[in-house]
Amino acid sequence: MTKLQVAIDLLSTEEALALTAKVAPYIDIIELGTPLIKQEGLAVVTAMKKAHPDKLVFADLKTMDAGELEADIAFKAGADLVTVLGAAGDATIKGAIKAGKAHNKGVVVDTIGVKDRVKRAQEVTEFGAEFVELHAGLDEQWADGYSIQVLIDEAARAGVPVSIAGGVNVDNITKVVESGVVVAVAGAAIYGAEDPAAAAKSLREAIEGVAEAV
Repeated sequence: MTKLQVAIDLLSTEEALALTAKVAPYIDIIELGTPLIKQEGLAVVTAMKKAHPDKLVFADLKTMDAGELEADIAFKAGADLVTVLGAAGDATIKGAIKAGKAHNKGVVVDTIGVKDRVKRAQEVTEFGAEFVELHAGLDEQWADGYSIQVLIDEAARAGVPVSIAGGVNVDNITKVVESGVVVAVAGAAIYGAEDPAAAAKSLREAIEGVAEAV
């Protein structure tokens, strides 16, 4: 069944822990966003893994260089998954994956800024990436004419394990899951909701509904 990942772009460890405590029953992966890690450092990764040892903790490093070194640092801090950018050179991605294998952890390749996300997803999967994130960043989402349907269509034809991040919410989660993703990533739809727990529960129920219908 598709996993649900919460992307936490809040800017303090305390806020992140408080949010996760509310939504933990409904999510599988806890993503600590790039702004959060830049603000708080990798200590937030350690704190989150200590608080939720049963969840996968995802450090969104968006590494562009020194892939093996940066991934190694994050894994030692407690991360189960780290991101390296698909726009990075192959050596950087392979280096991060090497570190992942050494720690028995996973590397996710983030395609933000990549022109042909499907092609790059297929390429880096051969390197040993855990999965590839088809990602439309906030700036892309805010541009006129943006639609998550672009990512849904890409996921359906990728033919490799992918996630979708870029505006996932309760209105489109069914289509996202039906595209075949291994992970659905929800950020503002959860942390920006008046009741984050209820929002996460609704997303989880929608995912389960698709699984039951298959």
